[in-house]
Amino acid sequence: MIKARLPLLAILALLSIGCLILSLVTGSADIPMQQIWPLLWQDDGSINGQIIHQLRLPRTASAFAVGGLLGLAGALMQVLLRNPLGDPYILGISGGAAVAVLGAILLGIPLFWYTPVAFAGALLSMLLVAAIAHKGEWNATRLLLTGVVIAAGWSAIISFVLSLSPPMQLPGMLFWLMGDLSDALSPALPLSILGIGTILALLLAPSLNIASRGNLHAQALGVDTRKLQWSLYLLASLLTASAVSVAGAIGFIGLIAAHMVRLAISSDHRIVVPGSVLLGGSLLVIADTAARTLIAPMQLPAGVLTAVIGVPIFLLLLNSTSRAPA
Repeated sequence: MIKARLPLLAILALLSIGCLILSLVTGSADIPMQQIWPLLWQDDGSINGQIIHQLRLPRTASAFAVGGLLGLAGALMQVLLRNPLGDPYILGISGGAAVAVLGAILLGIPLFWYTPVAFAGALLSMLLVAAIAHKGEWNATRLLLTGVVIAAGWSAIISFVLSLSPPMQLPGMLFWLMGDLSDALSPALPLSILGIGTILALLLAPSLNIASRGNLHAQALGVDTRKLQWSLYLLASLLTASAVSVAGAIGFIGLIAAHMVRLAISSDHRIVVPGSVLLGGSLLVIADTAARTLIAPMQLPAGVLTAVIGVPIFLLLLNSTSRAPA
């Protein structure tokens, strides 16, 4: 069964490569396609070489990494919460990161520290949700409700911080909150986390296929559902924290990527995991390319365009799901 779906996965991989190439050749300065390949391997010191190596390649790689992280986190969250509308940001991870970065901006902390500060805030939120949800009987509903309440609390704190922020700092804060990749020029760490996360998720794929049929069915087949739930929570939260720490809050990628793979290719998580990474990365690369070129030299927040793209796709997915036979 999985072999029959591999050609579709290969097509998705080729689509990802096409999106990456499109991002590299598109911008305020057009670079001919035939120059891209040699420039990728050697910076010849030309203007085009500097544009590729110092700007477009790092930003494109970061966009693909963040989109892949969100797509993979969404696929895992939907199994963890047993909810097809599960989203990486639903447990308040992004809220913790946002509060931490806003605090760093107010304190005048250098830009270099924003990523580790955001990751620390996301990790704090993750541990807070885990500690509260762990009390009593652990289940997906309790985790979801805890995450929603924590997210609402972070949202209130964000509003409070923005209302007290100096006018000069407010635009930068709002831009980051909407999801921004303009400063994401160090792709090594998010790409490494994405690679490790994908491998771990693939190792869990057989258990995910069983768990998606229900806890009782999974337990009957020998799956330690409690251990699996905690593994999914920790992995999905760390993936989300990594994405938020690099690019802020970018919505809809994690929600729709796994859905589209399941509907178009397969519900087997041995396909869903790599497919969600490839599709999530491709969607964000396309959105970021549009964000920096539509009104160049000005730039839009990538999160705004992912919402513009994601809302109609989400509505179509929701409509198709509601029409599916029971």
